[in-house]
Amino acid sequence: MLRALELAREAMGGVSPNPAVGAVLVKDGRVVGEGKTQPPGQAHAEAVALEQAGAAAQGATLYVTMEPCAHHGRTPPCADALIAASVTDVRVAMLDPDARTDGKGVARLEAAGISVDVGEGAYEAIEVVEAFAKHVTTGLPFVTAKFAMSLDGKLAARTGDARWISGDVSRIRAHQLRAESDAIMVGIGTVLADDPRLSVRDVELRNGRQPLRVVVDTEGRLPPAAAMLQEPGATLVAIVATGQARRAALAGAGAEVIELPAATEGVDVAKLLVLLGEQEVTSVLAEGGGTLLGYLFDAGLVDKVVAFVAPVIIGGLEAPSAIEGAGAESIAAALRLERVRYEQAGDDMMIVGYPAR
Repeated sequence: MLRALELAREAMGGVSPNPAVGAVLVKDGRVVGEGKTQPPGQAHAEAVALEQAGAAAQGATLYVTMEPCAHHGRTPPCADALIAASVTDVRVAMLDPDARTDGKGVARLEAAGISVDVGEGAYEAIEVVEAFAKHVTTGLPFVTAKFAMSLDGKLAARTGDARWISGDVSRIRAHQLRAESDAIMVGIGTVLADDPRLSVRDVELRNGRQPLRVVVDTEGRLPPAAAMLQEPGATLVAIVATGQARRAALAGAGAEVIELPAATEGVDVAKLLVLLGEQEVTSVLAEGGGTLLGYLFDAGLVDKVVAFVAPVIIGGLEAPSAIEGAGAESIAAALRLERVRYEQAGDDMMIVGYPAR
């Protein structure tokens, strides 16, 4: 199962809106076939493993990170292919959250006399497909709040300078997070302060397509000469209202501009997430700044947190914080994370966790 999970992680960022799945066929103590989900419209992990195994699949045991599908989508049901290949045992990490399968694949395999065991590697497998699971059950994208801050919680110095709080290893890991996401979201304040490119660099771009760049920009202040508009890929600018000339300038620079209802703090980001989900955006990496992240946390729209903490002290009353917004009224009311893990990233610490609901 460890190898199947490794294959599933290799597929992340290249198969959306499908789930990243890994599969390994074992017979007589040796691997006879393995596979990972291919881009939409192409083979699922099980089909790739079966093709590689050929006749050796008969009597083999399959280790797969998610339940074989039981419905016709862009490809035929994997459960039927396993039955036809005479696989005898299937070890499944987790059930498919898609209602079209969700236990039906296991039931079909068992009805055909195949032994099925569910649960090995479930914790790891769930994290691999967490964005798919949310999108397929709610229609909304999975939102990860990612930020880098100093040891005293600052996003930048009082002058606005933020390059670089985190080290090289953290920045490479941040680019990996971008590569695994369908969209990167920032507020206009971050764009005006840093002029970021918001593109994947220094790591493999598995589907050959840059993530969608989403700018929350109430008044349409994104400069047509912004660095991100010179990068490959698409940019979406979400506004409340602005003049036709400014909209035309942004469109002429290659950005798509959409107008959304106003919320208390500007653009209705909840509505924006609905629209992104309708466009099959399953995952959003919200990179800041503090205003946007504060809004997302205040509204309960964050599903996961990835924070890079650098051993740097910035200080200063006017230095911006990583998270702004209204915040908690008391420590008891503060948002706490669960399922927390810590990873060393060079001199920095990467903290990953999920808001406790």
